[in-house]
Amino acid sequence: MKLDERHLMQLAAVVKAGGVTEGAALLGMAQPAVSRTLSMLEKRLGEPLFIKGRRPLQPTPFGLSLAEHGLVMLAASRKASDLVDSFRVGRSGTVRVGGTPFFMDALIAQLCAEFQQTHPDVRIDQSYGYFPDLRAALKADQIDIAICPIDILDEGSGLEFQQILPGRNVIACRSTHPLLLKRRPQPSHLLEYPWIAPPPGSPLLADLRALLLSFGATELKIRYSGGSLMGVINYLKAADALTVMPHSVVFAQRKEKAITALPITIPHPERALAILKRTDAPRSPAVDHFAGFIRTGFESLRHLIKRHEEAVIWGQ
Repeated sequence: MKLDERHLMQLAAVVKAGGVTEGAALLGMAQPAVSRTLSMLEKRLGEPLFIKGRRPLQPTPFGLSLAEHGLVMLAASRKASDLVDSFRVGRSGTVRVGGTPFFMDALIAQLCAEFQQTHPDVRIDQSYGYFPDLRAALKADQIDIAICPIDILDEGSGLEFQQILPGRNVIACRSTHPLLLKRRPQPSHLLEYPWIAPPPGSPLLADLRALLLSFGATELKIRYSGGSLMGVINYLKAADALTVMPHSVVFAQRKEKAITALPITIPHPERALAILKRTDAPRSPAVDHFAGFIRTGFESLRHLIKRHEEAVIWGQ
């Protein structure tokens, strides 16, 4: 015999509340409708569900057994309702975010953890990529937002971006590098040391090549290439090599005091770190909350980086 799940849920609500009126109120239903359901259910089953004459209502052993199944469905329904309500206000859901490796590891990962302190039911799925791959992932609906350096978007691209940090590169080295002892390091001094190349596909690789050529290098003196952020940092800590990094990434490592930036100004890249998303993407409250949290976090970070830039690096 197949039973209607809604009927079992109504039975469960009455048993839980101790009365038909109270059970109906628990479900947001009218009392006569619940009474009709219970009467119809008893006739169909051929067994009483409640002991006659007992107040508050007391279920028969058979009625109680059926009600226990209804309670499971009632609890599941309540959880589903709570999930819908939570999703609608951005307190639950999934955020699929892709980004360039150095920025994601140095800055975004920590912000993800801070976001989930107030949104513990939001899951964050993170992936890596550079602009061409991230753009393709957005258009294929594989990610919700991308956080990456970009310069300009073509009209009609179907994408929109919000800048969160202006482009600023520095020459990174270990905190005990010999060049830090020089009062005013010159470009010719930098060419005396080996360099670390960023991973293939990174816009930093083109920045590094252009920088070394502007210094008068006839060939690229690359000692190590393709490492992750942690790999590059660990290499820098153990050698007198140099590399090009976004200033914000070096700034994020300041507390460890293992790497720093040389006090020499180099050209700014014609790009900015931005949040990128599809213009026609369906609205997801959790994604909106996450993007807003990232923007707010970078508003504070931008001022700290600027102060660090003036006081520690070029203020020396």
